[in-house]
Amino acid sequence: MSKELDNVKRLPILISLIIGAFFSLLNETLLSVAFPQLMIELNVSASTMQWLTTGYMLVVAVLIPASALLVQWFTTRQVFLGAMIVFTLGTLVSGIAPGFSILLFGRLLQAAGTGLMMPVLMNTILLIYPPEKRGAAMGSIGLVMMFAPAIGPTLSGIILESFEWRWLFYIVLPFALFSIIFAFIYLKNVSQPTKPKVDVFSIILSTIGFGGVVYGFSSSGEGWGSLQVYGMILLGLAALLMFVLRQLKLIEPLLDLRAFKYPMFTLTTILLCIMMMTMFSTMSLLPFLFQGALGLTVYASGLIMLPGSLLNGLLSPITGKVFDRFGPRALIIPGAVLLAVVMWFFTQVTANTPKMTFIILHVSMMVSISMIMMPAQTNGLNQLPRRYYPHGTAILNTLSQVAGAIGVAFFISIMTSGQRSYLEQSADPAAPTQITEAMVSGVHNAFLIGFAFAILAVVVAFFTKRSQNPEE
Repeated sequence: MSKELDNVKRLPILISLIIGAFFSLLNETLLSVAFPQLMIELNVSASTMQWLTTGYMLVVAVLIPASALLVQWFTTRQVFLGAMIVFTLGTLVSGIAPGFSILLFGRLLQAAGTGLMMPVLMNTILLIYPPEKRGAAMGSIGLVMMFAPAIGPTLSGIILESFEWRWLFYIVLPFALFSIIFAFIYLKNVSQPTKPKVDVFSIILSTIGFGGVVYGFSSSGEGWGSLQVYGMILLGLAALLMFVLRQLKLIEPLLDLRAFKYPMFTLTTILLCIMMMTMFSTMSLLPFLFQGALGLTVYASGLIMLPGSLLNGLLSPITGKVFDRFGPRALIIPGAVLLAVVMWFFTQVTANTPKMTFIILHVSMMVSISMIMMPAQTNGLNQLPRRYYPHGTAILNTLSQVAGAIGVAFFISIMTSGQRSYLEQSADPAAPTQITEAMVSGVHNAFLIGFAFAILAVVVAFFTKRSQNPEE
């Protein structure tokens, strides 16, 4: 770490960043519970309403690669305050939106603010904390990244019981404004803009590439037979291939993929993608099982999943400190083994499985993810030289968003395919018991694939070792 940052007061900077990140991430899950109410009020279909989520993911996936460039062109204060102002403006537009199109525009503005904020947050931590203290700092970030989305659906349910959906945005507004004021006073610049050359063609290729892949997989919910699904995925993959080849040739690439020559960073990327696919897909699959097979309400489903999500966030600072003291293997290997065991148990659940069993399994899964995610991420980034920090954080944030989007679409399509196959072989496909069993069968198929991914995570975990920063 450079000497000019030795005397920087880190805590006010960390608090400034965490406050902004908390409310931007909270808003990701705050709206989903309100979809049924919004469909009626705004007179739109479920597939149209889904664009509030799909559009959000698209903007984030497209913007994060460019964040590596932005954090080299502008100061920490400029990027963070700019991101928070855009997010706050989006929150205001969403709250006063007279119709769906304006609401969608507001959500896209929120997504732009969130997409720029997360890489800045991680890049700043890398700059102001030495490697031996990064685990605890990244653990604090992990708390925010997991805790905020976890309480979103429950908080949303409470708000919607007493107020209309617009209050989901109005309540966030004063906190977002407070974050801007707090950051304006306490957030100090910790980076010097180097203003590298802007390669416009790389930006176009990354936008088409990441946007096409996310859009294609997000559209697969209505079936994989559509030309739109395959066409967008193939277009995205072709653009990504051209993007990769171009980055390797440029002297100042938009996203420096040479970071992958550091083995711990590469292993981290694989582990992070598996974790994001597992977490997001499970959070999507379990509500289908709870509501479709167990007959639970949306609110009850959220309550079953709340303890695990909260514990995951609360454990992040602890796992960060354990990482600083004992290194990554002490957490990542047992975490990966626990994840594999839990995913196998999920393949055995039935409609008669007690609710407490689901709570225990979900808590165990989220504990295993907290043991892997932030320690692996910190360890991978620790191996990178300082010049790769913006690129490393942008790569991990981009691929985690893409993996999460792909995971949800992929696992839900496996579930629906298994469900359809079961009903096709049933003597009485319209019988309620058969519909329930079909749902369980489909979920089993999806979790079987999840179990295979977890086994891959165990294999990768055994190759993990503590990183040594080449410049420290």
